Amino acid sequence: MIGRLRESRGLIQKARPMLRAQDNEKLTRVGPGTPGGRFLRRYWHPFLLSSELPEPDCAPVRVRLLGEDLIAFRDTQGHTGLIDAYCPHRRAPMFFGRNEECGMRCVYHGWKFDRHGDCVDMPSEPAGTPLQARVKIKAYPTFEKGGVVWAYMGPKELQPSPPDYEWMRAPETHRFVSKTFEQCNFLQALEGGLDTAHSSYAHNNDIQNKNMPRNRDKAPRLDVEPTDYGYRYISTRRISEEQDYVRIYQYIMPAQQVRGSIVKIEGGLADYPRFDGHIWTPIDDESCFVFNTMYSYDVNAPLPPDKVAAWESRAGRGPEHHIPGSFKLLRNAENDYMIDRQMQKTRTFTGIDGVNTQDYALQEGMGGIVDRSLENLGTSDKAIVTMRRLMSRAIDAVANGEAPPGLDPAVHGDVRPHDNYIPSGSDWRAQLEAELRAKW
Repeated sequence: MIGRLRESRGLIQKARPMLRAQDNEKLTRVGPGTPGGRFLRRYWHPFLLSSELPEPDCAPVRVRLLGEDLIAFRDTQGHTGLIDAYCPHRRAPMFFGRNEECGMRCVYHGWKFDRHGDCVDMPSEPAGTPLQARVKIKAYPTFEKGGVVWAYMGPKELQPSPPDYEWMRAPETHRFVSKTFEQCNFLQALEGGLDTAHSSYAHNNDIQNKNMPRNRDKAPRLDVEPTDYGYRYISTRRISEEQDYVRIYQYIMPAQQVRGSIVKIEGGLADYPRFDGHIWTPIDDESCFVFNTMYSYDVNAPLPPDKVAAWESRAGRGPEHHIPGSFKLLRNAENDYMIDRQMQKTRTFTGIDGVNTQDYALQEGMGGIVDRSLENLGTSDKAIVTMRRLMSRAIDAVANGEAPPGLDPAVHGDVRPHDNYIPSGSDWRAQLEAELRAKW
């Protein structure tokens, strides 16, 4: 642990106040053959909710993932598949294909492919043609757990075991996952999730309430501790002479954050025992999907559907907040996120409804890929600086034929966040360390 603390200090001290343009490109480009794309392809990524493929032989779903156009389907036996969006015969779109008898059949000439990419029928060619054995469609391994479908797009010989995060092990009654589309590069969205200081401003929805921790102490002290899976970072706010509010987040590579929600940020106890988090999945260089996770940490407290609906609504990402038939928000850049300037003057810091929407307005408003060479970072950016350095090193490691951190489920399966009040000036480790081990 001492070595990790020293490394954390070194990461921050050595970090530049801004990124050079070439470093920004390295971290943000996700397509095939790019350094960042090769790094990201070493991990499993969530790309669909299980509910998007509701039954065997249901309609396929268009997928764009890490800059590639693909088709997802659930076969006759209930297994999920992820294949190229275009038939290898004449490049006809497989979206219009027939999902039948454990395979996707192209409707142009009837060629049929299973979830492994093998051609299992070629009716327009002579029987027994050797062409059938040679023709494959690009296919990526998938697995399903936690109400989510995951894909691995890297080298087959380097495929790691599927992830095993604690929220995935929680029973269905104790877990909820939603999905939203965000029109910006995954990195600036991830950085927003790792930035705890902005909650005093962007998410201050009651500017007159001086009792809120985020209003009492708007400059939290941050500690960042690198781990085998990424890092954990600790935000400490002084609430009074007697109490500090400590929130311990976890960053799990490549793009997941989990945080405690035991204590309401307004003060007092939370209305339900749960943890929250996000996974940012790159669609391409300038868009991503955000998988929003929550789970109860109490075996006797399943998540009530009415409370889940209320939490999602408060975040601004309930069903009523989406363009029908999509994961895109009704409040978006085209309508300035429906900002209310009068509300901004009197009640909330942004004048924008929904915590989720507030984030999107700021992150999408930076542009598809923000120019980080123009930044001026401060002490509140420790977590972001550390993440960038860890990711840059991991990209270099993959380029050198090494494995990036966090692939083994054993290093992240026992991770959980926490938040609580502790006596002012006391050691958060002594107070809260035991709470950071997964219980499910």
